[in-house]
Amino acid sequence: MDKWNERTRPLRLERRFEFSTYELTRDFLERLGELCEKRKRFPDISFGKTYVNLTLMPESEEQNAQLTDEDQNFASEIDRLEEKR
Repeated sequence: MDKWNERTRPLRLERRFEFSTYELTRDFLERLGELCEKRKRFPDISFGKTYVNLTLMPESEEQNAQLTDEDQNFASEIDRLEEKR
């Protein structure tokens, strides 16, 4: 989790993943898509040829929502996708 940056306005977690090739980027995005469908959780995603930027907002949509253990667990699951490349 130390690779994720916590921001406060609005509250969110952010991380940039970098890859050496487009094929590795695409593979990561495919595995991320599968995980998101499984978890029914969808981060904001931007990407280019060799990078992916992710933003995770608190799962709760309440106005004063806080990041929870479940949010942290989801981020850790995403981290494990990078380890599988």
